[in-house]
Amino acid sequence: MQRTWLIAANWKMNGSAALVDEMTSVLANITNSQLQLLLCPPATLLCRFKTARNFALGGQTLSHEVSGAYTGELSAALLQEAGASYVIVGHSERRTLNAESDELVAAKLARAVAAGLTPILCVGETQMQRQQEKTQQVIARQLDAVYASQPELLAKSVIAYEPIWAIGTGESATPELAQQTHAFIRQHLTQYDAAAAAKVKLLYGGSVNADNCSALFMQTDIDGALVGGASLKP
Repeated sequence: MQRTWLIAANWKMNGSAALVDEMTSVLANITNSQLQLLLCPPATLLCRFKTARNFALGGQTLSHEVSGAYTGELSAALLQEAGASYVIVGHSERRTLNAESDELVAAKLARAVAAGLTPILCVGETQMQRQQEKTQQVIARQLDAVYASQPELLAKSVIAYEPIWAIGTGESATPELAQQTHAFIRQHLTQYDAAAAAKVKLLYGGSVNADNCSALFMQTDIDGALVGGASLKP
């Protein structure tokens, strides 16, 4: 079925007020009814974007708590007040560097949906797991941790497959390999909600750039991309 593409930019800990202005100017020239654009800059830059724009904004993470004494954390409400309508949840860098467990990721996603934010759930395997042919096993575990007990959240989610071995390495999965994994994800999701699984946007994230994106987007189950380093180039 035809789905609108979503191109999500994860600036990570990069960017500036000058880049906000430059990016806004460049993206203003894009008019494509089949394309949704989303920028996820550092939270301190969210408020620097003008209200009138042809793209959405998102956060890079959020707290699973509503509010309270959690120094350095960002609640869903704070992200929304700054202009965000999406939020990335469970990015591999958060799982690895900040020790975010599957259970915590599930709690964060539930909090995002409850607040009205659209979560982009990141799943993916390491190089070692890939070599051990555990890609599907790892991804199934990550999906089950979130949706097995709360399948109603699937219809309100976006899912990004980000092979950890391809993030920031310049090495990207071939379009065929990416499609194979995306097809597995969509099929696995049918056990929770078949209708939602057919409609959910599945993004590929792993060294996506201007040279490989066209071939990736031609694949049946790839509905867009979660772009890292290349998203800093207007």
